[in-house]
Amino acid sequence: MRRILGVALAAATLVGVSAVGAVGAGAASSPNISGNDCTAAGGQIVSRPYAGEACVLPDGTTQPIT
Repeated sequence: MRRILGVALAAATLVGVSAVGAVGAGAASSPNISGNDCTAAGGQIVSRPYAGEACVLPDGTTQPIT
């Protein structure tokens, strides 16, 4: 009985960790930013070949411009 309960608890924990990881990965992805918002935040607009323009913010992150 304990073994079955332990396996069920381990499986539930693993599913919970997977769901939290997926939500965290979605939150970590960069949102799009407008050109005006980029310059207002102190960023620099750069042109990327075949990918359009992007905003390079002072902290080093890059976000696509919408």
